Amino acid sequence: MTIRAALHRFIVGAVLIASIPPAQAWGREGHRIVGQIAADHLNPAATVAVAVILAGEPEATLAGVSSWADDIRSRETGPLHYVNFPRGTCAYVPARDCKNGRCVIGGIEQSIATLRYTGATAAAKNEALKNLVHFAGDIHQPLHAGLGEDRGGNLVQLQWGGEGTNLHSVWDSQMIRSLDPDWTRHVARLSPVAATLPLTTLDSADWALESCTIAFSDGFYPGSAKLDEAAYLRRWQPTIDQRLSLAGMRLAALLNALFP
Repeated sequence: MTIRAALHRFIVGAVLIASIPPAQAWGREGHRIVGQIAADHLNPAATVAVAVILAGEPEATLAGVSSWADDIRSRETGPLHYVNFPRGTCAYVPARDCKNGRCVIGGIEQSIATLRYTGATAAAKNEALKNLVHFAGDIHQPLHAGLGEDRGGNLVQLQWGGEGTNLHSVWDSQMIRSLDPDWTRHVARLSPVAATLPLTTLDSADWALESCTIAFSDGFYPGSAKLDEAAYLRRWQPTIDQRLSLAGMRLAALLNALFP
């Protein structure tokens, strides 16, 4: 290969990688599902507190603001949406995995601290709540606690519905829409059952490790770009349902503890 050809291949590859959109855990439907499940299980005091904090928003509900953090996402805030672990190792080392709090675990912790701080301004609490709703969804999407080398599955190319896509998009939106394109019907199906799930922990680092374990489990990464959609959906629907439900219930538990 000539130097010119090698340089051309390098430039094309760099452009292709740069053109891949940032990983966004769950699509709008998934984040709305999480937000609404949480809203369904708030105590009266937390319901009032949320309404006060979100007053003035175009859609002043947890579901309505659930994608705000993606809408304003930038190079600076991007790292707050995920945490990366070494291949095959689901163990959280803050100094390695979340330097200076720059990961989704740190984003959740900072949002909680702001909401708890009595001296925080109304604007700061508003932003913190919108971030918390979103990050609680992010951290329960397995590919936001997996490998950095494939950009959370964005570099894993697949076919879904006869079109080219990637593994991250399949988990974000494609499987949820394949099950039912109406997010409100997911809520109607999941929310009543979600209350029966054992929450076990409200530590966001534990939530990330759960997601990591799923992402590194056998069969999560398809062996071929020609995915058997029906079989894959059948295998992973229970996991999707559980992660969305847990995200909503754990978010509700956090807010209920903040606003008892």
